[in-house]
Amino acid sequence: MVLLALLSVYILRTALLPFVAGAAVAYFLDPVADWLERHGLSRLVATILITFLFLMVVIGILLILVPALQAEIVGFVHRIPAYAQAIARRLEPLVSQAAEFLPKSQVQKLTDGASGMFSNVLSWIFDLVRSLLSGGAALINVLSLVVIAPVVAFYLLRDWDAIVTRIHDLLPRQHAGTIVELARESDTVLAGFVRGQAIVCVSLGTFYAVGLSLVGLDLGLLVGLGAGLISFVPYVGTILGFVISMGLAFAQFSDTLHIALTAAVFALGQFLEGNFLSPWLVGNRVGLHPVWMIFALLSGGTLFGFVGILMAVPVAAVLGVLVRFSLRRYRNSHLYHGHKPT
Repeated sequence: MVLLALLSVYILRTALLPFVAGAAVAYFLDPVADWLERHGLSRLVATILITFLFLMVVIGILLILVPALQAEIVGFVHRIPAYAQAIARRLEPLVSQAAEFLPKSQVQKLTDGASGMFSNVLSWIFDLVRSLLSGGAALINVLSLVVIAPVVAFYLLRDWDAIVTRIHDLLPRQHAGTIVELARESDTVLAGFVRGQAIVCVSLGTFYAVGLSLVGLDLGLLVGLGAGLISFVPYVGTILGFVISMGLAFAQFSDTLHIALTAAVFALGQFLEGNFLSPWLVGNRVGLHPVWMIFALLSGGTLFGFVGILMAVPVAAVLGVLVRFSLRRYRNSHLYHGHKPT
């Protein structure tokens, strides 16, 4: 049964994307709907209000960000030759020092290799952007997310409590209590990680984007937002954003102050995340080890693409709960104690 489910997800991974995304949005917004119900609104009215406000917020953010990001990218493309010349000037002292110890032919090979690597990186970036923008499958995925995912989220959010009740009625009565307990523990883990980590990622993305933009870094808005949003993968978003930002800073700025300020943005962001954002919003109750999360996200992305990334966190959380439940049962069994526990 498990193998059949995995095979079905693999075959239908593209078609499942808007449904998984819609379910994730509904799960994220369900506490808001419950809160509005407790304050007198019907479930239908609460769902309509939440969906409308959510769409307005998303559309407003896109209307603000898309023109700004487009202007950044266009400006960056026009300044690429200047960056190449700046990097060449920075490499000149290193090349001169290398020439004192290495043969001239070897120095030329190193210089050509560095130039070739820089050109290959730029070519790869352009090819990636072109494929993302022109690919038919990518266009279909975007359209399905924009059109189908909100509809799925609306209906799931409206019927969430009814769906939970129907699933509960189908549980075997003998084990219903245990299954409900495990489901509640899984929900606690997911609520603590998904909802808390989402707020952490948005907060970090906003901080990095504003900080890098104030420093004056080209593509600061794009790199900052990207670094924050990828931060749901432990350490990856910050490390990747830091490396890209420092590379851009070395190419763009000739003074040490701006380079140091670029590094300070990420240092301060990590301080805020480690001491305030994550302890307050995620806490220690989640029980998902960073290594386990990285493995789950990479495995899900490798096997099922973006759908796998969306499903990796819930699956990892449920598996973690089941493993802890099994370990508790094992420690209370005669297999662990060597005799039947009293």
